[in-house]
Amino acid sequence: MRKDLRFTLFCLLCLSVGLGAQTSPSLEERIAALEAKLRALDPSFQTVSGGLEERVRALELRLEKLAAPAVPASEPVAPLRPVSIEGDFAASAETETRLPVAGYMEAHFNKLRGEPGELDFHRFVLLFGHSFSSRIKFWSELELEHALVEGGEEKGEVALEQAYLDFLVKPYLNFRAGMLLAPVGIINERHEPPSFNGVERPLVETFIIPSTWRDIGAGITGDLGRGFRYRGYLMGGLDATGFSAEEGLRGGRQSGFRSSFRNPAKVFRLEYSGLARLAVGASFYTGSAGLNLRTVNPRVDLFSFDGRFSRGPFDFRSLFAHVWIRRAGALNDALRRQIGFNPNIARRMIGYYFEPAFHVLPRRTRNDLILFTRYEKYDTQHRMPDGFLPLPQFNRSAWFLGATFKPVPDVALKFDYVFHRSASRVFRPPDGINLGVGWWF
Repeated sequence: MRKDLRFTLFCLLCLSVGLGAQTSPSLEERIAALEAKLRALDPSFQTVSGGLEERVRALELRLEKLAAPAVPASEPVAPLRPVSIEGDFAASAETETRLPVAGYMEAHFNKLRGEPGELDFHRFVLLFGHSFSSRIKFWSELELEHALVEGGEEKGEVALEQAYLDFLVKPYLNFRAGMLLAPVGIINERHEPPSFNGVERPLVETFIIPSTWRDIGAGITGDLGRGFRYRGYLMGGLDATGFSAEEGLRGGRQSGFRSSFRNPAKVFRLEYSGLARLAVGASFYTGSAGLNLRTVNPRVDLFSFDGRFSRGPFDFRSLFAHVWIRRAGALNDALRRQIGFNPNIARRMIGYYFEPAFHVLPRRTRNDLILFTRYEKYDTQHRMPDGFLPLPQFNRSAWFLGATFKPVPDVALKFDYVFHRSASRVFRPPDGINLGVGWWF
């Protein structure tokens, strides 16, 4: 009964927020307080980076799931044990335990012009959480890519994308440690299929920002109030021996496998969502990348800025990212001696995209049809070190035209057609068509 009353109270508070003024600072504080309380009840809930309306809607959807019966009415439900906290941190043996389970999956059909199409069950991801107490939470994400893993063959991949503990102290200061996603850009931390348009993830957030980008680390997180939130970590750095002219930083991800922590990288993200329908964020990363090189230790610096805005049926999102690789010339020389050819790695890489979208159906309907277009520009050889020439085929752009249909908010049927372009007159990337279905729960 107490649980039902708690859910009812949350629903009433969410309703009052939805009816209140949209720009009052007190409204932002009330929403932040609700999000913190909901995270205490359900560690799988993650705060949405968006405007106030988007955050209230996320609260409502999560409350609906929590209020739904988890087992048939005929089965007895074991009562949750009460939580007992002594002081600010320690929990007694009489601690409430939870094992929230979530996940997302997506399957794709991709066809480049002049080539046969391919079907791929791209991702099968399960997420598990546990509350040791109201102050110590665990969250994890285990991913199977491409449906099959066979020894010695490149069939697929099993990857641990997240596995971390949160130590909740105050809303403005909490501690996190484990396998962490780098808080850079839009997609890297929030890449469930219904959360973005397009069958594949944006190209800028694949090659300039190497999503999904993760490593072992520790740091602090917090909600500063009035719409400001932050995350700052020390993490394992990138491995420069995996950098390339074509894919930029992507091959340099260590992903928590024997990661060097002698000179940890630093990454920090600041977000603001204090205005209705607007969310912006900036990320900074710096770290050495020469752990597998003897003669050179290049440093990688990255800055990105992103924003999302919605008004009525219109949505807009955009991102800009810039990468600097210090001592790129010496890095190329060292790798040439090590692997036998010149990798032609740039000293600066750059990318950006913008994506307007239109919701065709009224917001009050359960179904949602989104028409979108996205332009991406990404150059993994934007500036070269002295003595090295850029290859024009790596100065690329793409136009996406597509649609996303959601019969329910957690299921997305996707279509897009992509026009690939590059600065090269010899290497012309083919256009392509993509179909996909993705869902989360």
